[in-house]
Amino acid sequence: MYKILLGLMVLSLFVGCTSKEEKALLKSYHAKTQYHKHLQRTEKQDIFKENTLLATITATYMNIANFAKKDTRDEVFIVGVHFEDTDTAKIFFDKNSTLLAENEYTLTLNHKNAISVTHLDNKDKKLSSISFITDWGDYYEVKFPHAGKRFKLVFENGANQKVDLDFSKVAKFVYTKKGF
Repeated sequence: MYKILLGLMVLSLFVGCTSKEEKALLKSYHAKTQYHKHLQRTEKQDIFKENTLLATITATYMNIANFAKKDTRDEVFIVGVHFEDTDTAKIFFDKNSTLLAENEYTLTLNHKNAISVTHLDNKDKKLSSISFITDWGDYYEVKFPHAGKRFKLVFENGANQKVDLDFSKVAKFVYTKKGF
């Protein structure tokens, strides 16, 4: 009798505690669902020169999966750039998507320039669900012409320093070689 009563008490203790924590966890997860989806489509790279960090770039692919056979929407990214040199920090893009700074930096998607580039304020609503947002970075909404299922965003300067950010419209593991 005591064993049954003790077992029921322990069981009720586990059930009571678990349900409270589970509800809080699910509530927290659902509040940040968009953040987690964007985090899966975010890439970050650093540009170095002789073991010195020059710039950090983050890019988040913003297009939501569309399973239509002929999806020809433009590719939209939120791109964040942070230069370690404060003299280079005030930057902007021109109409050819060339990032103008002390050294000219370019941003291309599959060797194509951007269609449009919009500078975003750090308090912009579009940045609220994006990861890696800092007060000292500059953020841009960049639109490129439609690309295939896989594409490469290339950020480089005239001194042949570049980083490649690989993106795909499906999960990246689909394109990896099988282990067996």
